[in-house]
Amino acid sequence: MSRPGDFESSATETVGPSGDPGGGPATTEPDPGTTTTSATTPNPTTGPGDDPVTSSTTTGSAPSSTTRDSDGFITPPDGGTHGPHCDQWVQDCPEGQKCSPFADDGGNSWNNLKCVDVVRDPGGLYEPCENFGANASGEDSCDVGLLCWEGKCLGMCTGSPDKPGCTDPDASCILTSEGVLTLCLPKCDPLKQDCDPGQVCIPSPFDFVCVIDSSGEDGQLFDECEFANACDPGLFCVDPQLASECDPQFVGCCQPFCDITQPNTCPGQGQECLSWWGQDPPQPGHEKLGICGLPF
Repeated sequence: MSRPGDFESSATETVGPSGDPGGGPATTEPDPGTTTTSATTPNPTTGPGDDPVTSSTTTGSAPSSTTRDSDGFITPPDGGTHGPHCDQWVQDCPEGQKCSPFADDGGNSWNNLKCVDVVRDPGGLYEPCENFGANASGEDSCDVGLLCWEGKCLGMCTGSPDKPGCTDPDASCILTSEGVLTLCLPKCDPLKQDCDPGQVCIPSPFDFVCVIDSSGEDGQLFDECEFANACDPGLFCVDPQLASECDPQFVGCCQPFCDITQPNTCPGQGQECLSWWGQDPPQPGHEKLGICGLPF
C-alpha cells in the first residue's frame, strides 16, 4: 500500500526509509535552506507501526577564518585539509580533524565522508553551532563525533552499523540508507509529545524521536499530508483509508495517536484506537501506543 513520502523540516537533509511490512516512501533532496527527512506511515492491513529515518542539512553563513575570537564568534577553516575518505564509526582522521559526511557533488544530499579540520574551541554536545560553506559541505563548528544539526551539535552514532548506539542514552541512532549520515536524535513519547517547542515526536527505526514540525498552518486533524512531520503534535501522517473523513486520493492524512488502554476518544466516524504495533511485539515503554483508524 502506498504511503506518505518524506519528512520535511527547516534545516535538514534527506535519508531513505528503514523498511517495514507495508513498504517505504521515496526520498527527496532538500532545497538549499530547507530540511527534509524521510519517514513511513502505518499500514492498516499489517498493523500501524513504521520506522522512518531522519536526517538534516543545516545552513549557515561562512565567515573568513578558522578561529573563535574573544567574543566567541566562530569562523570557518581557511580551505581546510580534506584528506581521503574516512570511517565515521571509528573517527580515523589525523589529530585535529574529524570524519564528517558531505555531498561530494556539491549538492544537498550527504553521500560521502571526508576528514575536515576541527575549529579551535569547538562546540560540545547540544551546544550551538553553525555550518560553513554549502549546506552539505561537511564543515561545521562542532567537535569530533558531533554534527551541526539545525543549529545544535548532535552526536553521530557510536558502535557499528550492525550495533549502533548513542553517547546520550536519551537519544536514538538514525542511519541513512547509504550509511553515510549517522545521527543521534532526542527520544520522545508520542502520547506525551514531550519534544521542544517547534518539534514533533515521530517514529524512527529504533524508537520515537523529536524532529522539526513542518506542518505550518496545516497539519490539523483530517488534513492532507505528505511528510511524516507534516502533522501537528499528537497527530501522525497515515494512510487516508484509516478515516472516512479523509479523501482517499490523499497521499496521507493526519490522525491522532491514542492510548489503547483508555476509553475510545478517536474523532473519526467508526474509528477505534488500533495498536500501533499490530501483531508485532511493542517497544518497551510504548506498549500503550495506538493510532486512530477504522478497524480492518
